[in-house]
Amino acid sequence: MRLVTFDAGRVGRLEDDTVVELACSSTREYFERGGDVGETGERLPLASVRLRAPIVPKKFFHTAGNFAVHHEELQKVNWSHPVHKGIVFFQNVDAIIGPDDAVVYPEGLTRELDYELELAVVIGRSGRWFGPDEAPGYIAGYTVFNDITARDIQRREMQSGVFSFSKGIDTFCPIGPWIVTADEIPDPQRLAMQLRVNGEVRQSGNTDQMVLTIPQLVAFHSPQGYSAGDIITTGTISGVAAVQPDPFAFYLKPGDVVEAEIEGVGLLRNRVAAWAEAHDTPPYTGSLYT
Repeated sequence: MRLVTFDAGRVGRLEDDTVVELACSSTREYFERGGDVGETGERLPLASVRLRAPIVPKKFFHTAGNFAVHHEELQKVNWSHPVHKGIVFFQNVDAIIGPDDAVVYPEGLTRELDYELELAVVIGRSGRWFGPDEAPGYIAGYTVFNDITARDIQRREMQSGVFSFSKGIDTFCPIGPWIVTADEIPDPQRLAMQLRVNGEVRQSGNTDQMVLTIPQLVAFHSPQGYSAGDIITTGTISGVAAVQPDPFAFYLKPGDVVEAEIEGVGLLRNRVAAWAEAHDTPPYTGSLYT
């Protein structure tokens, strides 16, 4: 099943090209109720609705350095501190945007806007303190995540060995286009992943390249406590702009269209917009990182 959020916060499931509206206020509520949600009777053509971010979680856990090839690439970036596998930090949920929403380029803060395709795991029920063998019972589904990152800010943050601001800026968290329930993904560790910018392939990999498996990641985060609808990301694959011989030929710029796609999960498309398209004020320059 594919669960969507559409228009002004309505929830539905997809049946081919039809949205069947569900009687709940959010996909978080859907999971909190264990999927025991009826239909409203509304059935709408998919082409007639505006898809939104499929969920806004209570907690959004990031994982870094979990794909071996990407971890090796990071050595070239010359971080001041190593990025260890399974490192976790929190995303700013207010930065979440959905399919076809614009990633707004904050020209006053960064000149190194990068992309990172990741699989996002949606937690289906509350729980804590469990191991990898129990973890699949907590997984409700999957969605696509593009971890937009300001590399110049991240480089400064890494002088303290941590990073967060560089990834949590407004609009830097595209997810979608829907949640595919776990029963639709027989083996989440064998999914092809590809990210394209203006049709050009920039990242290509597979979830079988993870160092820590999805059950291991879900169990690893469990001491922090889960609520239904929380999200965990798996880390990105190789090919980000920052590790290219000429990164500035690859960094995102206004007008670029980014397509992040994961086999069986979906295709998330977002355009990069100039600051002036979204704001009637000059670019913000108040960061300590500039």
